[in-house]
Amino acid sequence: MSRPSVYLETFGCQMNELDSELVAGQLHALGYRFVDEPEGAQVILYNTCSVREHAEQKVWSRLGELAIRKQDDPALVVGVLGCLAERDGVALVKRMPVVDVLCGPGELDKLPSLLDNAYRTRQSLLSDRATATDADRRSASQVALQGNSSRRSATLAAAQDSLEMLDLSRATSPLDTMDEDHPSAGAVRKRSAYVRITRGCNKFCTYCVVPFTRGAEVHRPPEHIIDECKKLADAGVIEITLLGQTVNHYRFEHGAAVTIGGVVQPQKGRSYAGGHRRDPFAGSSVTTFADLLSRIHEEVASIERLRFVTSYPRDFGDDVLEVIRDHPRVCRYLHVPAQSGSDRVLKLMNRGYTVAEYLEFVDRARGFLHEPEKGRPLSISGDIIVGFPTETEADFEATIGLIERVRYKNCFIFKYSPRPGTTAFDKLDDDVPDAIKRRWNNTALDVQSRISDELSRESIGRTLDVFVEGLSRMEEKKRERPAKACGGGVSLTIGGKVIHSHADEDDEDCGCSAPEAGEPSAATTQLSGRTDGDHIVFFDVPSDRRAEELIGSIVPVRIERVQRLSLFGRLSGQR
Repeated sequence: MSRPSVYLETFGCQMNELDSELVAGQLHALGYRFVDEPEGAQVILYNTCSVREHAEQKVWSRLGELAIRKQDDPALVVGVLGCLAERDGVALVKRMPVVDVLCGPGELDKLPSLLDNAYRTRQSLLSDRATATDADRRSASQVALQGNSSRRSATLAAAQDSLEMLDLSRATSPLDTMDEDHPSAGAVRKRSAYVRITRGCNKFCTYCVVPFTRGAEVHRPPEHIIDECKKLADAGVIEITLLGQTVNHYRFEHGAAVTIGGVVQPQKGRSYAGGHRRDPFAGSSVTTFADLLSRIHEEVASIERLRFVTSYPRDFGDDVLEVIRDHPRVCRYLHVPAQSGSDRVLKLMNRGYTVAEYLEFVDRARGFLHEPEKGRPLSISGDIIVGFPTETEADFEATIGLIERVRYKNCFIFKYSPRPGTTAFDKLDDDVPDAIKRRWNNTALDVQSRISDELSRESIGRTLDVFVEGLSRMEEKKRERPAKACGGGVSLTIGGKVIHSHADEDDEDCGCSAPEAGEPSAATTQLSGRTDGDHIVFFDVPSDRRAEELIGSIVPVRIERVQRLSLFGRLSGQR
């Protein structure tokens, strides 16, 4: 039986993006063919997130559309992967019978067999539709969920971890790392990649479902991580981002390592009281996070940029800061969520630190790493939740004070939404009116937008090294436009992104003759990329140069103007 075509859509965080990449590589190696649109797919997979309500509602909407489609296309196989699948379990299938495959994030290595069974069942039902019973039709459902099994063992070493094989078997050949998202750019290799160093979380913040959906904190063996980085580097990757829910808590105790079937197994994370300036378990038999950063930097020299997310502010040791300071290819960029500027709210969130402790870390990090006079400033980003249960105007004003004090490069600001499966959902009333949440959210966004703009303006006149990621969105849209200039769409463009567009066939002057600010002209190609401080940069390349050849490289760009988080410039030396 030939393998069906697959459409895979990802919602949520970078961890989900990596999971989708690993799943796609696994299925591709087995002969599955991936398509860009769901309409032509025989299998549709949604890798879901349950942390934010908006992402979850998108999934429910997609499933509702597929339920209608499946009435005319009963052979279609629908799968829900990730945190939503783990959180809701079989109740999700009962709510949405259109779902054939349910696979939690801790069981993704089982996905090929689940898909194969579901697809074969669907095909057999089609061949004998007349005699198929309702029970037969339901038998296409395939479920693999982790449950709480990952928290039942109290031992340091985890039991056999089949999910580790998913990371170890990732596709890293040049062909498998080709970037299919930019067909107009030709055959361009992916030059940036995520590498997981930990899975799961032990923090149990009251608003978060991750500890329940992804399980206990588990740390991968350092040799596995370093080997993966080397393979990616050999395939042409020059930027790696290390991933973990609390990435700076990484440590691997070699004396407690367990080997099963010739494979060293990941270990469960060891909790400790916190407040340490240096990892208390450091030693010759332990690889700490600082050790891991240093080893990757030294042993994989062709990696030109090394990043990591997400950091937990407590327990961030001076040893890590020293490694970042002394190793030039480690980016001076820290994503360190605060979530609130109120000690009372932080306690309700079970964040495990005070505002003073958070600020102490920020000041210490800047003392080690903020060197703008040497062209090496420190960029800090964060997360903020407004409207948490019982939050008052005074609590919110304290959060605004924190944003002003830290001066984040950017900060992801969200209205609180109760998430099923969390402690806050079960024990705290969502008592802040939505109108107040919206007002607080908009106020915080306005403050952060001003700060981001002020920080961005400090780059004007400087030449920054930019990792070129691809064509800008505006460049892609320019190439998609019909040759006829008018009678098409009119776009409002801010920071290189289309905010609103419309078409009016009766409008004699649609404005297409003059590009908006930030929009590429017909005589140039606009590329986008990022600095090591994670600023987004747009720059134009003259038509007499092959712009696509710059994608995946690091080039000097002189910054000429800014729009909040977006920097605009030109190649250094270019007129």
